[in-house]
Amino acid sequence: MGQDLTITASDGFTFDAYKATPSGKPRGAVVVVQEIFGVNAHIRETADLFAALGYTAIAPALFDRAQKKVNLGYTPEDIAKGREFVPKSDWAKVILDVDATIKNVASAGKVGIVGYCWGGTVAWLAACRAQGLSASSSYYGGGVANFASETAKCATILHFGDKDKGIPIEAVEKVRAAQPKCPVYRYPLGDHGFNCDHRSTFHGPSALLALGRTVQLFGQQLG
Repeated sequence: MGQDLTITASDGFTFDAYKATPSGKPRGAVVVVQEIFGVNAHIRETADLFAALGYTAIAPALFDRAQKKVNLGYTPEDIAKGREFVPKSDWAKVILDVDATIKNVASAGKVGIVGYCWGGTVAWLAACRAQGLSASSSYYGGGVANFASETAKCATILHFGDKDKGIPIEAVEKVRAAQPKCPVYRYPLGDHGFNCDHRSTFHGPSALLALGRTVQLFGQQLG
């Protein structure tokens, strides 16, 4: 279902991506943004899931500017390694790469974005700064509160787990207060990474509920 390809950003930088296509005519497109672990098996599976739901799905390797082929698991060592890439990320260039990714799939129809962990922050910033998005679903983005004063240019929802020690409830409520028009969903039994079935913090009911809300958003905004 999927294939690896390369995309060139407007500044000439070339980065990798994984693209999954639906069996029939696309309903639209979804950009799937990685956690700190790169475009690993879980992110590819997530892209495949959205393709199965009828969307052209693409997962850009947004750590490529720091290091190519980042593909980590979820051990403590992997987490420590993944965290090293976060301060190396230039938000302006991240959005540059997101813009290029959106253009790559724009022929499929309206484009949405979904991001997890570090990618959750990317999904929020892309909603505010990127060009060509119609919807955004952000999962437990630790940096979202730092950009809570920005305004999404497309329909956006945010998901946070109450058990997530890395994102204080106060930060979640800061986002909610700053974004009264943006649904901010809290999951009482959700920890950081509750959507990822490769992680010990996976929580099926929370993941299913969040996916349902995301699919509903995309169905309304993309087709």
